[in-house]
Amino acid sequence: MAYAAHPTAIIDDGASIGAGTRIWHWVHVCAGARIGEGCVLGQNVYVGNRVVIGNNVRIQNNVSIYDNVTLEDEVFCGPSMVFTNVFNPRAFVSRKDEYRDTLVRRGATLGANCTIVCGVSIGEYAFVGAGALVRHDVPDHALVLGVPARQRGWVSRAGERLAFPADDAGEAVCARTGERYRLQAGQCLRIE
Repeated sequence: MAYAAHPTAIIDDGASIGAGTRIWHWVHVCAGARIGEGCVLGQNVYVGNRVVIGNNVRIQNNVSIYDNVTLEDEVFCGPSMVFTNVFNPRAFVSRKDEYRDTLVRRGATLGANCTIVCGVSIGEYAFVGAGALVRHDVPDHALVLGVPARQRGWVSRAGERLAFPADDAGEAVCARTGERYRLQAGQCLRIE
């Protein structure tokens, strides 16, 4: 099955788009972009030349994914969230050779209107709350909120907040799936 694109979408020659991907109104996909299978790109999304998007990624309306951003499989980008690719932009200074890489790992959620400053890594299944400003790496399964974003807890693969004992030790259980997690050396690990 090929991808589907609304007639108003602009897809430059050379873009690679996987089967089953749906592209909605007024989307622009640049020539060098690589988009996986089963993705959804909402209205008014922009995808730059040096962007890699994995499989089953959901990008909501009004999101621009600039060069040097990589989204692994099953990432969720909320409406109007923002990526940057230059740390200290000036209109009169060309900094295209200073783009910083941004990596969003598998299953992470980037909430509506959050901002991801270039050069960071968002961990697997991490959850960035709506409106947060992320300036530093976010660990796997971390819940970060606020401006600037600070870690406020841990979440399961299903996005449910995990309730660890007060001393941040022991185990927690996902209320939705029953999966168990433990904290070890500052990391949240799923117990197989």
